Amino acid sequence: MRKILVANDDGITSEGIVRLAELAKKFGEVWVVAPNKQFSAMSHAATFWEPLDVWPVDFPVEGVYAYATSGTPADCVCVGINAVMPEKPDVVFCGINRGFNIASDIQYSATCGAAFEAASHHVHTIAFSEHHNAPHDVTDKYIEQLAAELIDAPLGVNEIWNVNFPGCTVEECKGIKYDCKVSQDDFYAGGYNVISKDGDRVSYQIDFARNWFGSEGTDLGAIIGNYVSVGKVKNYS
Repeated sequence: MRKILVANDDGITSEGIVRLAELAKKFGEVWVVAPNKQFSAMSHAATFWEPLDVWPVDFPVEGVYAYATSGTPADCVCVGINAVMPEKPDVVFCGINRGFNIASDIQYSATCGAAFEAASHHVHTIAFSEHHNAPHDVTDKYIEQLAAELIDAPLGVNEIWNVNFPGCTVEECKGIKYDCKVSQDDFYAGGYNVISKDGDRVSYQIDFARNWFGSEGTDLGAIIGNYVSVGKVKNYS
């Protein structure tokens, strides 16, 4: 039986990781190791200079082994592989993330950071992400099919499968686009907005405005076109 490690960046109590653990149970024995709080946009950050706490938690999916940690998503995968699980996992599932991990967002993504950590340990890995606020209908329709297709689909060294589900209805979804490249189109259009000033001290809030255009054949282009985006992402050469 496959041993599957499930991790995320939205935290151990997020509904996305519960849904992913339920899916993973269909493919093998499931171990969940996730942060005890929200850790989005932490990229591949890791805990090196202080202890990393890990503790078992009650988890709403029966039959899985579940642990929370004080660390980052990458920490969760690293400690899961090297300390928590009695054997190295056969596959790592990351997500289901609230928010797309496409285009230049991938460099910030702690979901992908966790996935890249697994890849660095030579474990087959799939990252799953969806629209931040949309219903889960498209994800629910396609995720089991894609997990089954990708769980043994070949990857290169330090590569992951990256799957993103569009924020449209099932009726509007046009299907799956495979082999999507990471969009190199300019993605972020915003800068920072001034929130307050106190003398020379200025408080800024990032503006998440985006250029919503993606070239054909890219992950961003697929999502804009209401397709599920599937592609490989390489961490480093």
